[in-house]
Amino acid sequence: MSTTRRPRKPLPPVAPSAAAAWMAARGWQPFGFQQDVWRAMGEGRSGLLHATTGAGKTYAVWLGALQHLAQADAAPAPAEASNARTALRTRRAAAPPLTVLWITPMRALAADSLRALQTPLTELAPTWTSGLRTGDTASGERAAQDRRLPTLLVTTPESVSLLLARADARERLASVRLVVVDEWHELVGNKRGVQVQLALARLSGWNPALQVWGMSATLGNLEEALHTLLPQPVLDGSQPPPAVLVQGLIDKRLEVQVMLPARADRFAWAGHMGLSLLPQVVQSIEAAASTLVFTNTRSQAERWYQALLEARPDWAGTIALHHGSLGHEVRDWVEQGLKAGQLKAVVCTSSLDLGVDFLPVEQVLQIGSAKGVARLVQRAGRSGHAPGRSSSITLVPTHSLELVEAAAARHALAQGRIEDRHTPRAPLDVLVQHLVTVALGGGFVPDALLAEVRRAPAYAALADNDWQWALQFVRQGGASLATYPDFHRVVPDDEGIWRVPDARLARRHRSNIGTIVSDASMQVQFVSGGRLGSVEESFIARLRKGDVFMFAGRLLELVRTQQMTAYVRIAPRGSAALPRWSGGRMPLSNTLADAMLEQLAQAERGQFATPEMRCARPLLELQQAWSALPTPGRLVAETLHTREGWHLYLYPLAGRLVHLGLAGLLGWRASQQVPNTFSIAVNDYGLELLSAKPVDWATLLPRLIGEGTHTTIGRGLEDEVLASLNATEMARRRFREIARIAGLIFQSHPGEQRSSRELQASSSLYYDVFAQYDPGNLLLAQARAELLANELDMERLARTLRGMQAQTLSIHALERPTPFALPLMVERFRERLSTETLADRLARMVQALEQAADATTGTHLAQHAVQSTDMAWDLPDSSGARTQRARRAAGGDTPRRTRRRHGF
Repeated sequence: MSTTRRPRKPLPPVAPSAAAAWMAARGWQPFGFQQDVWRAMGEGRSGLLHATTGAGKTYAVWLGALQHLAQADAAPAPAEASNARTALRTRRAAAPPLTVLWITPMRALAADSLRALQTPLTELAPTWTSGLRTGDTASGERAAQDRRLPTLLVTTPESVSLLLARADARERLASVRLVVVDEWHELVGNKRGVQVQLALARLSGWNPALQVWGMSATLGNLEEALHTLLPQPVLDGSQPPPAVLVQGLIDKRLEVQVMLPARADRFAWAGHMGLSLLPQVVQSIEAAASTLVFTNTRSQAERWYQALLEARPDWAGTIALHHGSLGHEVRDWVEQGLKAGQLKAVVCTSSLDLGVDFLPVEQVLQIGSAKGVARLVQRAGRSGHAPGRSSSITLVPTHSLELVEAAAARHALAQGRIEDRHTPRAPLDVLVQHLVTVALGGGFVPDALLAEVRRAPAYAALADNDWQWALQFVRQGGASLATYPDFHRVVPDDEGIWRVPDARLARRHRSNIGTIVSDASMQVQFVSGGRLGSVEESFIARLRKGDVFMFAGRLLELVRTQQMTAYVRIAPRGSAALPRWSGGRMPLSNTLADAMLEQLAQAERGQFATPEMRCARPLLELQQAWSALPTPGRLVAETLHTREGWHLYLYPLAGRLVHLGLAGLLGWRASQQVPNTFSIAVNDYGLELLSAKPVDWATLLPRLIGEGTHTTIGRGLEDEVLASLNATEMARRRFREIARIAGLIFQSHPGEQRSSRELQASSSLYYDVFAQYDPGNLLLAQARAELLANELDMERLARTLRGMQAQTLSIHALERPTPFALPLMVERFRERLSTETLADRLARMVQALEQAADATTGTHLAQHAVQSTDMAWDLPDSSGARTQRARRAAGGDTPRRTRRRHGF
């Protein structure tokens, strides 16, 4: 679809319009970009609006819709009725059919969006009705919508698919004239975005004049995001008006501040909760009227909320906790408290990242690094969340290297560098689910549906063979499942229309529509009956009756588990294990990693221009004295011999996902030269390979990185990476998600919830059956592809390898761990040492290292390389039993990382 970009300078004001008049009545003046959107919508165009958080995107699109849809079809308002119930019935009867679908990525955002959108309806569209349809919608409201949908429906991607699965879907949805996708940056890079693309392709087929508008605040690849949003034109010679990319150029200042520690440790490691800065955080919250305290994990949010209450018991009732595992009622209470200005502070996760509309908070604190520029901007925008107001965010580093990340984030933001997001390409599990959905929604003819599916950008290049495979898979489950009736989900009838013939299979499909797949969770409920939320089953499985854990800001004692519910009571104060959720640790983005390398290059030249870099200077200068600093042009490697064996440390600064694949790849390549066994540890900055046998890394490493190795994505590099890791088991885990989306396994049947153990066993069985009897099954190939793309970030790994080849390799033989090496050691220690043991031994290590650092600072600071010795550094060993209870207690301030051993 052709596109045009609106000019950067504001256009002359439009003639007086209904939208402008409505704003003027409130003393508001429309911005140029809002007028641009109104013009484009009046011309029948689709588009993407990209503007900063709180700049006025919602009113730009919504007032344009009301002006050009409601006003154009204006009808006299119905006469007033004698009572409210009669008035409601009269209004609904006079209302136009469903005209606008407003899609949001979150239920909380959907409810909040509806409240904002209803404000101008009375004046600009008095005959329009509005409603909400999400998983939280009450049954009575659903029943009313089943009889008649409102003119405006605010909903989620999953609920749109459920509407498409109705037998009367075309009759009910063909009247839609506008679809608005809010927070498109949150959907474009995942399967939920693909689900939206397929829905838009179907809706635009029913109404060729359908307008589609997306709204976004944090995207780097805007043109690609626009093309990904819009269905491809129908190949009938007609062309819709060119789409438009509108950028809101409001001069909105964004300030990034850093809460500096009194003294930055020269030896620090990741995994802390950052509580060393608790007094400063308390002081900052005290001085502000309202504060959002963002954390990157739900565990960290729980711990910080409890720590704040312990520090200030008088804040009870005025500070709150908000994350996605808390109950719906709890989250609603927090959001309403924010709107009413009743809460002084809320400790939260990404659950409040998006545009939930509450009073602009005075300040935003980010505990630890945001790990990406886009996320930093999104969270900063929660302060000053209104046009003309500046936004600010204060970073609270949890360890010294995050000071460098903070400086890098500010530098990247100043240069306007922000991460790109790309759509998944032709995921077959989503396609299989969509085929069953469309078969329920009136049925389909394969050739016509193929043309429609290819209009979704993710499937524009869908191969004929893949399409035929998907058809056969929904018809009979593929070659290995054809004899089982449950997999004959869609079959052609006598007229050649493919439908779902079994009502039981139809109910099962509708109850599992969607692409959000998470580990099975257990409800947390008081014995007395009140529900608190949900926690991962894998966490509860480690607890025994009487154990204490922290959840929803409370200390809870486990009483019993029954039917996927953990029954608890309030526990006395004492030690507690924190719940752990999957996917909590986010890898460093490539944009932020590149900016970090630039900051380190300046430090190497003795330039410490920002307060954060000056605070981190002792650590960086010590790293440079004992080894070297990684820079864009230099790849630093370190070798060390200890009682544990022979260590290699490498610092590509490519994020933990890439480092995991890279560590396995280098270990595998090294073992092809000399058989050996390696242990791996990774973090966002580098990787460690530990071997029991000596390795001449100075000779071997250049060959492993350099000539003769695969450095581009393809079967060669992919095969090497998969051979280097426990790829089969990793692919099994990935296959579980694919199997759920494709309808092979189900998270729930009506009236039933299945445990993660049952789900994993079922998906593993299918995996084994396909591998043995149907090796050409394309879902197996998709599991491999997603493992490489999502869990190992194959594209970035290949790019990192190419970059490493272009860098100068600087290898340093060490006498002791450097400031960059110690965090990698800690990653390994956590797996085998309790929190108490780890803390004691690290304290002894750090004391010895600090003494050596003091000596270096006094006499040898200019020395940048250290000669190799055979000394056995006093590192922690694995002696001392670690009880099961100690393991659980260790889940708090130091979340454990998986320790992988690879025998080649």
